[in-house]
Amino acid sequence: MIERPEYIKKLLPFKDKKLIKIVTGVRRCGKSTMFELYQEELKRQGVKAKQIQSINLEDLDNEPLKDYHKLYKHITKNLVPDKKNYVFLDEIQVVEEFGQVVNSLYLKGNIDVYLTGSNSKVQSKDIASKIEREYVTIPMFPLSFKEYLTAWETPISQGGYDDLYDNYLTYSSFPNALSFRNAPAYDSWDKTALRKYLNDLYEKIVLKDIVENKNISDISRLESVIKFMADNISKETSINNIANAMTSSGRKIDNKTVESYIEAFCDSFVLYKANRYDVKGKEFLKTQNKYYLVDLGLRYLLLGDKKTDSGKILENVVYLELLRRGYNVHIGKVGGKEIDFVAEGANGTEYYQVSETIRSKDTFAREAASLDAITDHNPKFILTRDYETASYNGIKIQNVLKWLAGQE
Repeated sequence: MIERPEYIKKLLPFKDKKLIKIVTGVRRCGKSTMFELYQEELKRQGVKAKQIQSINLEDLDNEPLKDYHKLYKHITKNLVPDKKNYVFLDEIQVVEEFGQVVNSLYLKGNIDVYLTGSNSKVQSKDIASKIEREYVTIPMFPLSFKEYLTAWETPISQGGYDDLYDNYLTYSSFPNALSFRNAPAYDSWDKTALRKYLNDLYEKIVLKDIVENKNISDISRLESVIKFMADNISKETSINNIANAMTSSGRKIDNKTVESYIEAFCDSFVLYKANRYDVKGKEFLKTQNKYYLVDLGLRYLLLGDKKTDSGKILENVVYLELLRRGYNVHIGKVGGKEIDFVAEGANGTEYYQVSETIRSKDTFAREAASLDAITDHNPKFILTRDYETASYNGIKIQNVLKWLAGQE
């Protein structure tokens, strides 16, 4: 089991607070495992096992508890009186009227409630809409590159970072994908079994969850949209542009359908949308947003190995990492220049440019010029695959793999 301490750190500040905790994220990103790790942390802090109730509602043993009356009765019957109780309800969406259970538990002063949900009946974002009490959401993602590195116990050389980054992209960041590696070798995988696993996961998320939730009849058109979006990660686009491009390529589709499908992918945490932001005007722009894919292994599954896309793939990886670190992330505009990312966090705003290499004078000049056009004094970064680090005119230049690994 891969330790995921960053998520434990995100949950702990809300422990014992009068808030329902909802962990959201794409299927199989590790939400259930994270609950197990968090429960172990609670025990280390002195919480007794009998104070913890953990119920996976997709487990056949818990089939009777899909009746919300029985679920509520089961939980309240097993509470430890005069102690704080911690109730974890995994896949809560399978319980009809689950909101009534959660709202009632909230009213009891000695219960701390934690929820997860996937997307077969209710989107993760919709769970909150059925809860009338105060809550906080903790977004979760597949493995970060830093977490991915912990799967290898041997020291990792500079070249090893590059090899593992290639694996991270090709063989997926979903935690269970690592079970198909032949450790400790970097390049030895059961590729046939891994592809089968990713294909089944893709079918579960896209061809079942979304189709059922949105009542979609034309599955082939839905697949065409996700393949188009996977092929165009990190590119500025609009709903109109997507519909026109697909229609021109022989897949006639209207704007309303494209918008509905993309909304479904975003609701299921398969795609993430980054809005454009005018840095000087301090306002969001309505056109030419970007979309990023939750896992690059799924992109390889859908499109194959497109070596020429390494730059936009790197941008996708950095975008997800900034989200993991708790930033609100936008793509920036300053005058006629573009900023890859405007990252707003608890400690202020940071600006990022992402480039495979800046060894070319022209490339360096272009990336630096966009950041130089910003007149405020917030931190500015260029992240690159180059291993040389430097500082220029207040801009910090860092190796992106070391940055991803938390070695800034």
